[in-house]
Amino acid sequence: MLADIETGLVYRNPKPHVVSRHGYFPSVVALPDGTLVALYVLGQAFESTDLHVYVTRSEDGGRSWQPPARLLPPTPERLTTDAARLTALADGRLVAVVVRHDRSEHPEEGLANPQTLGFVPVEILLTWSENGGRSWSDPECVEPPMEGPAFELCAPITVLDDGRWLWPTSTWRDWHGRLPNGNRTGAMVSDDGGRSWPRWMDAMTTSGGHLIFWESKIVQLPDRRLLAVAWCYDEQARRDRPNHFSVSGNGGADWTTPASMGLSGQTMTPLVLDDGRVLCFYRRTDRPGLWANLGRLDGDRWVNLDAEPLWGHQTAAGRTVTGENMVENFHALKFGAPSALTLPDGRHMVVFWCYEDGVSVIRWYTFRIGDR
Repeated sequence: MLADIETGLVYRNPKPHVVSRHGYFPSVVALPDGTLVALYVLGQAFESTDLHVYVTRSEDGGRSWQPPARLLPPTPERLTTDAARLTALADGRLVAVVVRHDRSEHPEEGLANPQTLGFVPVEILLTWSENGGRSWSDPECVEPPMEGPAFELCAPITVLDDGRWLWPTSTWRDWHGRLPNGNRTGAMVSDDGGRSWPRWMDAMTTSGGHLIFWESKIVQLPDRRLLAVAWCYDEQARRDRPNHFSVSGNGGADWTTPASMGLSGQTMTPLVLDDGRVLCFYRRTDRPGLWANLGRLDGDRWVNLDAEPLWGHQTAAGRTVTGENMVENFHALKFGAPSALTLPDGRHMVVFWCYEDGVSVIRWYTFRIGDR
């Protein structure tokens, strides 16, 4: 299925014997001239209090990268960390959606409370670049259309062909477990190019409320339908369900009932191909590794066509922990968060974080879709 595969690194700590510094959560876009711009998080550990977003560029297809530079200014009055996702706009600008986490009240804890599955306080920010990622605007605060209280950072902004902007996300409990609007997975909607976000779009809802859809993504297909995919967690049973999807044929006004994709995994990222097929990258849970799965929609039914492992299918680092305490499972993760794109030359790229030799690096693969 995958042909002409190449791989390389966006980031690896050059002196791991001197300082602890790991890379996580990459987001990569390509400019029309082929330049790649990447955001990723650097810090001492997976949920350490020094995690911040850095930006870098490559002008040779990912073989070499400029030294990373901090994306946002520091917050000396508060203990905060941040993560971001990046979108390339048709007018040449870049926009990054950033979620900043306030760690001031829980400096000795991770991002989530093991007892409640609640999250530290967050704020949503946007920052812009008009020169290919070389410099960025001061961050602007986003006013959500409803109370989360927290919101998950799982996807970049999706720009629809009707001009609307969607930011796929889900509500998340506060540290003490309060969730006033329930588990909601969908998107914040902007009609004015990100200046305001007054509306919410539900994309994946089920009766009972015990299914949580994490790491959701929403993409537009060539026939203008919207496709949402997500990692599905059954909170009542305390275990993962197969990845789910839903479809909208009217711009997000209505969605099909979420249904199984027949794939066992987490943190799925879809890449829409020109012919309407969808290449999904995900952390597989029934087998080790990061996998690529080729599928398509037959009406409103998902059909899997082919699958192939990319990384970790032969190593212990490629295994995923799936115990009953989901916060503890988060702590044990060793790879994930794929970012996928089609390059100007027609090749495809996926970028993700993974532990190699005890260091979390940002690795990329490029390839073409071949015949099998």
